[in-house]
Amino acid sequence: MRAALWPPRLSRGQLVVALLLFSLGLGLAIQVRSTNTDDAETQLRGARQEDLVRILDEVDARQQRLQTEHQQLQQSLSTLQNSSQQAKEAQIQTLAKEQQLGVLAGTVAATGPGIELTIKDSGGKVQADMLLNTLEELRAAGAEAVQINDVRVVSDTWFSDATPGVVEIGGKPVSQPYRFTVIGNAHDLDSALNIPGGVVQSVDKLAATATVADQKALAVTALIPLATPGYAHSAQP
Repeated sequence: MRAALWPPRLSRGQLVVALLLFSLGLGLAIQVRSTNTDDAETQLRGARQEDLVRILDEVDARQQRLQTEHQQLQQSLSTLQNSSQQAKEAQIQTLAKEQQLGVLAGTVAATGPGIELTIKDSGGKVQADMLLNTLEELRAAGAEAVQINDVRVVSDTWFSDATPGVVEIGGKPVSQPYRFTVIGNAHDLDSALNIPGGVVQSVDKLAATATVADQKALAVTALIPLATPGYAHSAQP
């Protein structure tokens, strides 16, 4: 029986049928693979002209929508950046203005060039009116920040005689020697104090001495406490 079945004996007709079946299977496999990999291309290739025009219009419309959305996002980004920069710039300017007003009001410390004026009065002849006159001369010459000993001097600071060699400045007793720390243009301040009949000569006539020293870097560190108004309020809504 084994000898009858093996080796198999194929007739010519069977061999031809087998080759045809193999060729048909190979062709189907190639067609299925081609269909799967190039499905989109095959659909476009087989589409009608009207369908191709419609698809092209849809692609163009989608591209225009994306372009419009891109432009809107760019405009939004630019607006946000400008707003952020404007807000930041406004904040910087506000802080700078606050610092400037604080220097004038005496609520913040100040640094810069200027002069140091030292008045030594062992005889107690220099009184409140002389110190006030000295302050006015300095202000007229462009003084921006002034400190006498450890007292910050501002627009509403007052002077009063206490005892010989002691003057009350803004309610605080200040003893001689009186040291003025003044921030401003050193040349202008020095010139104002040394003009004929000015502060230096006036102090000399009282048997006291006034010495002026130019400084490239000074610090006015005494501060005025920030007071809250009891009755006045901002007029802005």
